[in-house]
Amino acid sequence: MIPVTSFAGKTVAVFGLGGSGLAVCHALKAGGAEVIACDDSIDKMVEATQAGFITADLRTVTWENFAALILTPGVPFTHPVPHWTVLAARETGVEVIGDIELFCRERALHAPSAPFVAITGTNGKSTTTALIAHLMREAGFDTQMGGNIGTAILSLEPPRAGRVHVIEMSSYQIDLTPSLNPTVGMLLNLTPDHIDRHGTMENYAAVKERLVARAEVALVGADDDYSIDIGNRLTDDGDCDMIAVSGHRSLHWGYFVRGTEVIFKPDIDDDAKAEAHITVLADLRGVGSLRGEHNAQNAAFACATAWTLGVEPEEIARGIKTFPGLAHRMEQVGRQNTTLFVNDSKGTNADATAKALSSFNDIFWIAGGKPKEGGIESLAGFFPRIRKAYLIGEAATEFAATLEGKVPYEISVTLDVAVVNAARDAAETNLAEPVVLLSPACASFDQFRNFEIRGNRFRELVMALDGVKPVV
Repeated sequence: MIPVTSFAGKTVAVFGLGGSGLAVCHALKAGGAEVIACDDSIDKMVEATQAGFITADLRTVTWENFAALILTPGVPFTHPVPHWTVLAARETGVEVIGDIELFCRERALHAPSAPFVAITGTNGKSTTTALIAHLMREAGFDTQMGGNIGTAILSLEPPRAGRVHVIEMSSYQIDLTPSLNPTVGMLLNLTPDHIDRHGTMENYAAVKERLVARAEVALVGADDDYSIDIGNRLTDDGDCDMIAVSGHRSLHWGYFVRGTEVIFKPDIDDDAKAEAHITVLADLRGVGSLRGEHNAQNAAFACATAWTLGVEPEEIARGIKTFPGLAHRMEQVGRQNTTLFVNDSKGTNADATAKALSSFNDIFWIAGGKPKEGGIESLAGFFPRIRKAYLIGEAATEFAATLEGKVPYEISVTLDVAVVNAARDAAETNLAEPVVLLSPACASFDQFRNFEIRGNRFRELVMALDGVKPVV
């Protein structure tokens, strides 16, 4: 845990008592603050009370006593309308911040030189975060990973010299972190997302830009127009060391993937001289956990970060080869003879599923669940890769209509039926590597409480098949 000493002797309101909210309460209390905790859920209020915290309906208290409101990221800060706690704080001049802001203040007070890596983007944040943490640990660094992935930031070990914090950040968290100043900040990519929360794409992009604007080293994607504009602006401003990163195209200088190699090309005007001085940081050939162009971009960012923090190319190359990937994100679960089983339960919309479909051929595709707007029509370009689809959940009929006449399909209804039938059909082919892919392009809520439970069930069903061996 990271005790929050910056509010010692003061009273702080905390709204939102999920995992990160309770971690905030414990960290503030450990640092000497008095905490008044609140949540819309009575059950969460009871849980906080049982943990020893004062709870109250913040509508009934005097806000002038509060030094700050610590807001959970999921609560609206600006759009569609500010949460009532935000309005109450503004009326009384109480600052509204989040848990990562508390981390930043503790780091500034106690270990300002401690390496702090912050990762954001629309897609690929979690894979990149996990890969950076893996590379740093494999190189022998004391590494803490958390934020929007896994562990709440204040539940990690405190910043100190030589300890690296690798933190995934959503736009919601950036919004609540005004003093964000990472050692290495990266913006992977930007596509329209969370517009309901930020109002416009321009607002969303502006929030993301804040993560890299004050970084000592800013790594910015060069594969989409929004990120390119931000990179150009940072270069023109000259307030940080900005370096471009691409997953699929050569750059005049910066980090990029050429073929299967992750390369750094120095900033030398003469291109022939620059080519003569390139550094190969890693080779992605044969790394199953990093298939696809999107993962090439993730790997380029991770390699760039590790090298910036002092990891030698030889160590980076070794670490890349041993990266296991993330659960539920193109996770290679097992093999049954030549058939590969892949768990991409995190593919909860068509855009996410597109990345999985683009990474394989000869796919026996398990799809469906609680449908999202737009369905799977945008995936038509990948239909030639699909040998057969196995449709489950509420979306089955809708998806069948889209696939009719284009992709063979069956309506399996449930995941257990889909896994058995897809495995059977894949085994009956003479294909070199048929792939049974769970990438639903749907939310899980019709049959499973969340995508993790859906992915875990897929893994259990696969490993129960005769002759399946785990991928190691």
